[in-house]
Amino acid sequence: MNASATAPILRVRGLCAAYGKVEALHNADLEVGAGQIVTVIGPNGAGKTTMLAAIMGALPLGGSARGEIWFDGRSCAGHEVEQMVAAGMTLVPETRELFGEMTVGDNLLLGAFQRYRNGERDQAATMREVFALFPRLEERRAQLAGTLSGGERQMLAIGRALMARPKLLMLDEPSLGLAPMIVREIFHIIVELKKRGASILLVEQNARAALKVADHAYVLETGEIALQGPAAQLANDQRVIDSYLGLGGRQ
Repeated sequence: MNASATAPILRVRGLCAAYGKVEALHNADLEVGAGQIVTVIGPNGAGKTTMLAAIMGALPLGGSARGEIWFDGRSCAGHEVEQMVAAGMTLVPETRELFGEMTVGDNLLLGAFQRYRNGERDQAATMREVFALFPRLEERRAQLAGTLSGGERQMLAIGRALMARPKLLMLDEPSLGLAPMIVREIFHIIVELKKRGASILLVEQNARAALKVADHAYVLETGEIALQGPAAQLANDQRVIDSYLGLGGRQ
């Protein structure tokens, strides 16, 4: 069945979020279909990271955030981060948040902690799958995470999230600070994850790369959804070209 014909794994309606009296996100609606890559693009300060934080439960509904979030057919009202992880949602933050004094292998195992606590004991098989996606991580399995390059750290952050076998993988600026060659490698892996059936919500400033791999796209500006539609359609929208793609937008 086509992914677009299935019920969305994530549905967000009227999402607002504030820091004190400053509203960072206003009435945002968003959906991620099962097996889809959905991207949110926009400038710095548009509210993209705030949106992910609210969806993940770091800004709880009824507190700093309000609106409706449905994940895998269930309301997320009142849910906190740990509950969202247990339900099958993972977030790779912009800062990556690795444990630098721990090895690559131990960082990966931490990603499976919730599943281990639930009685699942397939961590070794999951790690083999991660190493198949990221052979460099296997080579550096015993190396301290703090000694890795920027690209390797991003691979480890994604790999650790995959250890949880998530139903939805959320990525916050995965290309940030990486060399162009490494960015291409990261986006190649994102496409490969989709081929394996992953559902991905991708927040990116690199609009060109994001629109190339996504099925659907949202443009977030000053806390509001300014545009949305099929990614290929937005890639040819003159407003997106002028604001985010530049002269090479139609290449």
